[in-house]
Amino acid sequence: MELKVYDLEKKSTGAVKLPSQFEEAYHPDLIKRAVHALQSKARQTYGASPDAGMRHSSKLSKRRRKYRGSYGFGISRVNRKILSRRGTRFFWVGAFSPQTVGGRRSHPPKAEKNWIKKINKKENQKAIRSAMAATLNKILVEERGHKIPVEYPLVLKSDFENLQRTKDVQSVLEKLGFNAEIERSSVVKVRAGIGKRRGRKYRKRKGVLVVVSEDCPVMKSVRNIAGFDIVPVNQLNAELLAPGAMAGRATLWTEGAIAKLEKERYFA
Repeated sequence: MELKVYDLEKKSTGAVKLPSQFEEAYHPDLIKRAVHALQSKARQTYGASPDAGMRHSSKLSKRRRKYRGSYGFGISRVNRKILSRRGTRFFWVGAFSPQTVGGRRSHPPKAEKNWIKKINKKENQKAIRSAMAATLNKILVEERGHKIPVEYPLVLKSDFENLQRTKDVQSVLEKLGFNAEIERSSVVKVRAGIGKRRGRKYRKRKGVLVVVSEDCPVMKSVRNIAGFDIVPVNQLNAELLAPGAMAGRATLWTEGAIAKLEKERYFA
């Protein structure tokens, strides 16, 4: 498969043949597994303290003649802690016994639980190749909600990697026809529900992914555009190509990135 190469003024300067990595079939199930494996590694462990709910003096006798006991009072024989006492009369509340008022949880989340999901190296590489091929499928990209120009998919001249100002990058993208996409990805919505209080107040959209050959001046510039991501070709992963395990992200490749992908045989 060949793609047209465009310069910074949207003039076609030729075509480039894509390497074999882009010929992989579309495997949504495999892409989903690869994304979930990545997300699981970023998951923070959490759990209750091992002695939570068991720090009380809650010994309660069930013998008939023990004054500090539950026998003969018409109450269930669960562990209780004393809040107040008058003679042999006690004011108790449940403690230690699971699911009683004031008691512990029977099966709390354990901090030692391992959340990491594994995926074979070859399966992961196949998933990345599949996600790369999906970025060229115009139908999948439009189904994902991206506003792309008629010329998509396309390849950028390597001169793009030398741009230093966000203003210049935005100007080039607008010339290429990504005005609607820039506008779409800049929309920020306030999340509905309790998540607003849990560090995720805003919902942001994913825009275009730019793939370059190596660390270059344009990397900082692209990151300043809302929703846009940029990555060197050797650091590609399934989550960048298919955020939320949904393949078909609008992606711009530079000529240098394509050449390096073919030369180094990444993900092959």
